[in-house]
Amino acid sequence: MSTNTGPVRALKLGVFYDGSYFSHVSNYYNYVHPHHRRLHIGGLHDFIRHTVAQKEGLTPNLCHIIDAHFFRGRFSAKDANEKANQLYYDRVFDDVLMYNNVQTHYLPVKDLMGRKREKGIDVLMALETYELCMLKRYDVVALIASDGDHTPLVRKLHALGCKTMLLGWDFEYTDELTGEHQTTRTSSDLWNNVTYPLEMSDLVEEGLRTEDEVITDMFVSKDAGLPLRDPAGDPDRPLISMSSYEDTERHTSAIMSLHKGYGFIRFPENNLFFLHDDLIDIDFNTLAVDDMMEFSVAVNSKGQRVAKRIKRAEAV
Repeated sequence: MSTNTGPVRALKLGVFYDGSYFSHVSNYYNYVHPHHRRLHIGGLHDFIRHTVAQKEGLTPNLCHIIDAHFFRGRFSAKDANEKANQLYYDRVFDDVLMYNNVQTHYLPVKDLMGRKREKGIDVLMALETYELCMLKRYDVVALIASDGDHTPLVRKLHALGCKTMLLGWDFEYTDELTGEHQTTRTSSDLWNNVTYPLEMSDLVEEGLRTEDEVITDMFVSKDAGLPLRDPAGDPDRPLISMSSYEDTERHTSAIMSLHKGYGFIRFPENNLFFLHDDLIDIDFNTLAVDDMMEFSVAVNSKGQRVAKRIKRAEAV
């Protein structure tokens, strides 16, 4: 005689972002990593659902993200207004979060010894996560974080009967602008205390190599029509969203400067911005200042002229 165990219960998931950390990781993939794509929040949520399902022996349709929350320090309107287009970038990223059903939690950035610093974000994130877990009784909380200060939160969540998942990235690279060696490391205490620690750097590399759809969907595609700058990241990096207008005339001029994945070409009145995606049959890393390039001029959605369809100029 068979035993009817009844329907399988769906799991309730909560996702909580350390916003500065997420932005740092997204910038790394967009400007440093060879993939040159920003992290896609919707794709990241699908990855979390699939991974929880795999860990819990369920199908992804039984794993539901019922809450997602993003925590970060934010410049005052006065300070943001002093940075080119910062208020616009903030609004763009708010739109991204809103469309992905992510609730935002901001605290004012403080001026400490002449430098702008976040204060109290980890505490706010811990308090909100714990309170929401008590009220909504998540089965699994996924943290996008790296700081060991989150370890007490993890222990408290376990005491409530909630499992935890950590999406942590460890990577290092040399900053091309400053020449400084940058390292991102996840706290070993945090690794050791969560239920499901995910070493995302390795998982992403393997997924990209094997073209795993769940991994590749974690990144914004070229054709997504979204801003190519990470609006959550460095406010000095330009944001370009192209319109359909492009001049058919070809021009020739020299590269004025190069940065991480983008540069500027000398051109009358205002020099032209370009992205690595605009190059034709050229590896961006082979470019040098004063290289002569052939290109078309386009106008982006903000009415600014930029260089497109860029090739090396033929030697005369």
